[in-house]
Amino acid sequence: QVQLVESGGALVQPGESLTLSCTASGTFGEIPFSEYAVNWYRGEKRVWVAYIHGLGRRTSYADSVEGRFTVSRDNNNNTVYLQMNSLKPEDSAVYFCSAFFYPNHYWGRGTQVTVSS
Repeated sequence: QVQLVESGGALVQPGESLTLSCTASGTFGEIPFSEYAVNWYRGEKRVWVAYIHGLGRRTSYADSVEGRFTVSRDNNNNTVYLQMNSLKPEDSAVYFCSAFFYPNHYWGRGTQVTVSS
């Protein structure tokens, strides 16, 4: 199976920036990491934040983060990034990454982001 580990969460002040990482490892079998679409979610209810195609050719964002967050990936290192700029207190949450290629769907355990004065 595939293991996902998020990192980079921290306590920051409003207006500052953070970059989160999601690194995959484990038994991919015949499916390379570049075949997995990756989504970022946040909070206990796993609200969707951002999407990136397996090869990074397409991205999409929730309205609440559009223009402030950027998702990218480095498939050579099995890593997806979420760059977060102009952070707001309402961005505070545990952030999760999820990798999907039918029928497999993997989740990390999350990393805490707190935006507070």
